[in-house]
Amino acid sequence: MHILLQKLLSKRGIKDINELDSIPPVKGVASEKESYEKWNRILIGEEVTVAKISEFCKAQIDLIESQWKNMDNEPRKNERLIILHNTYSTILKAISAPEVERAQLEQYLLEQIK
Repeated sequence: MHILLQKLLSKRGIKDINELDSIPPVKGVASEKESYEKWNRILIGEEVTVAKISEFCKAQIDLIESQWKNMDNEPRKNERLIILHNTYSTILKAISAPEVERAQLEQYLLEQIK
C-alpha cells in the first residue's frame, strides 16, 4: 500500500482495506474499494511492459469495433475510428513482428537441416 493511501485511511479511522465498501453507492460510480485499488495501482506506478501495451491495444481495437456497430455514427466519426483501428493494429503488428520473423527463420532453418 502506498504511504499516501495509508495516511488517508489512517486519518479516516480505517485500519484495514477490507473495511472499505465493495458495493458502489450509485450505479456507474466506483466503490470505495475499487477507487482504493485504482489509486494504489496509479501511485505504485506499475511497470509498463510490452505485454501490457499489447493488451491495451487489443482492448482499444475491441472498443472501436463495437462502436462500428452503431449505424447512427457520422461519417467523420467512422473515419476517426478507422484511423485509430489502423494505428492500434499497426502497433500490435510491430510488437508481434519479431516473433513472426523468428518463427519464419526457425522454419527455414529446419527445412535446411532436413
